[in-house]
Amino acid sequence: MKKNISPVILLTGLLLLSLSESCKPSRVLVFSKTVGFRHTSIAAGKTALLQLGTENKFAVDTTEDASVFTKAQLKKYASVVFLNTTGDVLDSLQQFAFTRYIKRGGGFVGVHSATDTEYGWPWYGKMVGAYFNGHPKPQEATFIIKDKIFLATSFFTDTIWKRTDELYNFKNMNPDVHVLVCIDESSYEGGTNGSYHPFSWYHAYDGGRAFYTAMGHTDETYSDSNFIQHLLGGIKYAMKKK
Repeated sequence: MKKNISPVILLTGLLLLSLSESCKPSRVLVFSKTVGFRHTSIAAGKTALLQLGTENKFAVDTTEDASVFTKAQLKKYASVVFLNTTGDVLDSLQQFAFTRYIKRGGGFVGVHSATDTEYGWPWYGKMVGAYFNGHPKPQEATFIIKDKIFLATSFFTDTIWKRTDELYNFKNMNPDVHVLVCIDESSYEGGTNGSYHPFSWYHAYDGGRAFYTAMGHTDETYSDSNFIQHLLGGIKYAMKKK
């Protein structure tokens, strides 16, 4: 004889299943495939991101295998980080899967040479916010904090941030991004963007969220507490934690 399941038991079971799913930690995918120049700081970046995950209760998976860019795989992640990627790292099917992931509310974080990536894919260029257009030698420069409310910059007590990094110039900048940090070209040699030179930004894009910082060339960057806090704020935004 078939037994009827009590509605109370059924609802309790569904509630427990829902709570179980909600208690799962958010996951972040760190993708660092390179086809062009390869930064030696990728290893330091991975270590820093794994540590950030441990300290902030989100899981981190690292890979250079583009085959994970499928609908089934990407749905596991609250955000995808392009860590110093270069060149054409995704094929057409992988691009389609990633586009659909963003359109369905996914998050993107680009670090440093994420702008030196996928030049032939205009959708990506608008999402990351600009394309790389050369750089001078690494040197100290002055950065100006333009937004002291957003999570990735709200911890700064001053509007001036001096640090050493490889200082990217940009082309094809998306005018719709919200700029967080600019670089003062008068404070170093080799800038080509002029008096308005964004260096970190975020925006809502095609159904998802995107954050980018041009910092991240050197190993030392990933042990800079201000940079780590800046990056964490961007990740939380992309994960919809803000």
